[in-house]
Amino acid sequence: MGVFDLTGRVALITGGNGGIGLGMARGLAKAGASVIIAGRNAAKNAAAVAELTGLGATCDVLEVDVADDAACRAMVEAAHARFGQLDILVNNAGIARGGRPQNLPIADWNAVLQTNLTAVMVACQAAYPLMKARGGGKIINTGSMYSLFGGAFSPAYAASKGGLVQLTKSLAAAWAPDNIQVNAILPGWITTEMTQGGKDNEPFSARIVARTPAGRWGEPVDFEGPAVFLASPASDFVTGSSLAVDGGFAISG
Repeated sequence: MGVFDLTGRVALITGGNGGIGLGMARGLAKAGASVIIAGRNAAKNAAAVAELTGLGATCDVLEVDVADDAACRAMVEAAHARFGQLDILVNNAGIARGGRPQNLPIADWNAVLQTNLTAVMVACQAAYPLMKARGGGKIINTGSMYSLFGGAFSPAYAASKGGLVQLTKSLAAAWAPDNIQVNAILPGWITTEMTQGGKDNEPFSARIVARTPAGRWGEPVDFEGPAVFLASPASDFVTGSSLAVDGGFAISG
């Protein structure tokens, strides 16, 4: 279906070397996009590129820490220089540092907000003039179920992901006249390195599955289709939205 075809498009995906980010990268690559993976871990970057190249995709990699504002801006510029265009930006890189609010070190709070929220703003600012000059673009921000819920042991993470949804709406409203659609994906409980400890905890995992109407944990493959939808012409009249990819977790009491 041509409306989902990404042939000739270039996508930059932060944190695209594993988990949900790699799932989205895989979907975009399968739909025909050229993909640039941005991540801190060189070994994981190389493995991700090898996998995507194996699918027949044109792929490149940038080793970067998005928490560094200057490096984050340079990342966007380098991605654009690599292919001469930037059509899709996926802001997926994120960290989590837990603790009760009264005990959480402010250094941890600042680190989480810098990576999960400020870096998204920086990358979007850098991408905006490039997309505007090209006549439009797509931005996908990775939120969380904690964009909707509070977390007694994750105040910084929840605040960053809640803020990300509001930032998504604000950018969408500002940039719609430039034909730039900005949307968010809200993952539920997904099998990744970050959540593996929870999944391995059998009582905890059983509670997650029991509350999830789909009856299972999500997998990175579950993000291939949503990413293609939000990155393709199929979503040209969709902006400022938050798409829950959670097996129904958020609607189950």
